[in-house]
Amino acid sequence: MIARIESGTATLRLEAEDIEALFHSLYTIFEHAADGQMCVDMLSHAEDGYYDLIPMDIQMPILNGYEATKKIRQLENRKKAEIPILAMTANAFSEDQQAALEADMNDHVAKPIDMNVLLQVMMKYLSN
Repeated sequence: MIARIESGTATLRLEAEDIEALFHSLYTIFEHAADGQMCVDMLSHAEDGYYDLIPMDIQMPILNGYEATKKIRQLENRKKAEIPILAMTANAFSEDQQAALEADMNDHVAKPIDMNVLLQVMMKYLSN
């Protein structure tokens, strides 16, 4: 989903309704990206600065989160290619966290989502 925070900050999210309440509390509007390729396409076609963060589900159809991240990092537009990407996955072992970092994701948030952890991680990237 794509979320635009009214302050002008925006978030692209590929997660089900489990964190929708958090985004609503931040005054956001959503558009849904049903798979990893759609995420890449939505980011590619968006205006510069439209998105500030991508919470990326790892297990998605067409392109998984790692593959989608790789394509995003290869975009010619450096601002889009360097967008912060957070891995969102039920895989919470240290090797899963390492796999996310090796895939060039910026951070890892394990499911079930602890909203306090998610908010803290998001703000680390949105406050820059």
